[in-house]
Amino acid sequence: MGVLGQMGDMYKLQKEAKKIKKELAKTHVFAESGGIKVTVSCEQEVLSVEILDESVLQDAKTLSKHMTDATNRALKKAQAVAADRMKGVMGMMGGAMGGQ
Repeated sequence: MGVLGQMGDMYKLQKEAKKIKKELAKTHVFAESGGIKVTVSCEQEVLSVEILDESVLQDAKTLSKHMTDATNRALKKAQAVAADRMKGVMGMMGGAMGGQ
């Protein structure tokens, strides 16, 4: 494949990556822990923190633990979704680079 063909493939790859990035921003996942619900985008931006059980507010240490746990779990879910969606682009990238 010539240089122009490779450039065309790279353009298609970039366009596809931008499309997926927009989709990931609109895709939301959540996790709950001890009465706390954290929602994040698949671009790993925290969108909301909800207190589902107000009794968790009685103990700052417990509140902090559950907020941290819910946030970390939501972010891991977001990473998994993003990685799954990016598999196709990564495969295209290998082909555009000549299989290197």
